[in-house]
Amino acid sequence: MDIIILAILIATGTFMLNAKEQRKRIALLGKHLANYQIEKLMEALTDGYLRALGESTDERRSQIWSLLSTTESQLSEQFSRFAADFAKVDEAHARVSRLSVPIPFADKLLPAMTFDVRRALAIHARGIAHVVQNTSHLSPKDRAYMMTAELFLMQHTCHWYCKSKTVASARMLARHQTPHEQLVASVSAETRNAYLTLINGG
Repeated sequence: MDIIILAILIATGTFMLNAKEQRKRIALLGKHLANYQIEKLMEALTDGYLRALGESTDERRSQIWSLLSTTESQLSEQFSRFAADFAKVDEAHARVSRLSVPIPFADKLLPAMTFDVRRALAIHARGIAHVVQNTSHLSPKDRAYMMTAELFLMQHTCHWYCKSKTVASARMLARHQTPHEQLVASVSAETRNAYLTLINGG
């Protein structure tokens, strides 16, 4: 019985410490995001892509692609500024645990099992910019798919930072029916290589 009580106390303490740490991360990320319209632009862009892909005529699709180019540029510019802004955060507040299960103070207890979210955000900023610039000369449809993947992977990183990789992946499945592995496979090769190197400890 004493062992059961001890286990309950440890589990409760761990949960409370994790919750406190996660609230701090959410507040920090939210504070920086509040200066931008990134979420609003993401929603407008993904909705616009769906409208364009649903059009039956090439002329109408071309009109929508053209209108969306402004939104793409605004989103890329704002996210680049956000990443540069967040890069000023102290490293102690930017470490992300690579463990599937959140452990309190993992960034201090197991620093080798963490990565720097500031570097991840910089990778996402470059990836979004490259799709906007269309350096790979993709068709509008392929660009839309790749941009969506870049944005969702960036969103996954933000959830990972605030909660855990497991929670982030579960949210991506619930909201977008897309596994984390599929997102990684769908972004540009440059983003994928840099991202995997970072999260795998390279």
